[in-house]
Amino acid sequence: MAAAEHAEPAGQPAELKHNAIGFVDALVIGLNSTSPAYSLAAVIGPIVALVGIYAPGVMFAAFVPMLLIASAFYYLNKVDQDCGTTFSWVTRAMGPWAGWLGGWAIAMTGVLVVGSLADVAVTFGLLAVGLDSWVDNTFVRQLLTVLLILVMTAVCVIGTELSAKLQNVLILAQVVCLLIFVAVAFYAVYAGTSKYDSVDPALSWLNPFGAGGAALTGGLLLGVFIYWGWESAVNLTEEVKDSAIAPGKAGLWSTVILLVTYVSVGFAVVAYAGPTFLAENAGEEEFIFAQLAGDVLGGWDWVLLLAVCTSAIASTQTTIIPASRTALSMARRRALPAHYGHISPRFRTPDVSTWWVAGIASAWYLVVNQISTNALFDSLTALSLLIAFYYALTGLACVIYYRRQLFKSVHNLLFIGVGPLVGAGLLAWLLVRSVSDMSDPENSYSGTSWFGLGPPLVIGIGIAVVGVVIMFVRRLWAPAFWQERPGVADPAPVHRHKEP
Repeated sequence: MAAAEHAEPAGQPAELKHNAIGFVDALVIGLNSTSPAYSLAAVIGPIVALVGIYAPGVMFAAFVPMLLIASAFYYLNKVDQDCGTTFSWVTRAMGPWAGWLGGWAIAMTGVLVVGSLADVAVTFGLLAVGLDSWVDNTFVRQLLTVLLILVMTAVCVIGTELSAKLQNVLILAQVVCLLIFVAVAFYAVYAGTSKYDSVDPALSWLNPFGAGGAALTGGLLLGVFIYWGWESAVNLTEEVKDSAIAPGKAGLWSTVILLVTYVSVGFAVVAYAGPTFLAENAGEEEFIFAQLAGDVLGGWDWVLLLAVCTSAIASTQTTIIPASRTALSMARRRALPAHYGHISPRFRTPDVSTWWVAGIASAWYLVVNQISTNALFDSLTALSLLIAFYYALTGLACVIYYRRQLFKSVHNLLFIGVGPLVGAGLLAWLLVRSVSDMSDPENSYSGTSWFGLGPPLVIGIGIAVVGVVIMFVRRLWAPAFWQERPGVADPAPVHRHKEP
């Protein structure tokens, strides 16, 4: 690619700060982006309502496509260390039209979810310190939510090193709190002191096909997306030491660690509360955790509340990273206006795109909340469409890009070809199934109808239409990016910066 494609505005440094963080920092950021404690709190009830005691098995099954797509991220990052990840890779493999849509999907996931994550962080933080009345005050809660988004955005702009240090503290607090909860819950089960109809855990719970049929499909739709976010480690590829290997490896290990975390907590929750209680209270979503925190830990319930709070705070910050880095990458290629590619001369971070993501996300949060709280949850459900789309697109891009090297070895065929292709196929199937389910208003969180469809599907279609319109306008206004042609894998990797 020509150097001019990556030129920055006059007077600005051409690159992000290289070697700012190491493998462990990238791994932690990948883990925190998934918001493990919050993700568990949000889906454990609905999953159990669908599949009963087989919830741990469904979480295990949902891990499979994530691992296969993580493999695609690993091998694509080896050949192209671009912070735009899916946008850059899909453009190189499949052309600018598909690449642009992949980049748009990543940017919009941040817009949809950042406000909700910050809201959960504020809510559970206030509950942890006993300020329950503040949670019920809509103005106070929303004000604190927007302030938290601004603070986390400032941390992202000030520097990747500061972000990594904060993330290290947050993941440690989160994991310790979850481990305490798991240990105490298991003790109560075996001591017979649970307040519910507890059941002894069994290995048969790991069978994802135990419930079968539509229940399995619905559980997988929920389970797959609790893993979403691990690729934030790869979005930092230009800022990580050993950029060709470490970011992709961090993404792979993130999915494995998440698997262990989710399955162990799933076992503990199902065993302690029993499937009947969880199924009956599935609609309460993350507040099941708040109730179980008091039941399991008594006066120490703030430990689990703090875990969810720190989880959501961490994810509020790290979810901004993929969207802002993708916008930076798109601007460098002239797929977006050049000012989105501005890099802070002092902090060497994409300050303009970062603040734009935070601003739009805050506005979306406030506007949707004015419609209803249920509309906010429906917007989160719409995430499934965007996530499945760009993950599947990445898996397919890996196969296409490496197509001439797939049959050079069994390793290449399995890990660069078959694995990513199967992962893409599974996610494409889940995408189609999601569209089918969301077309029925009764399947939405609010149960209301927008234009005869479920609100999540309307939101997803709306985002897609806006993206296509902007893409065509940009194509007419600045056509240079759309003149790029897809290629195939070269023997030598493409570095976005010179290694020391």
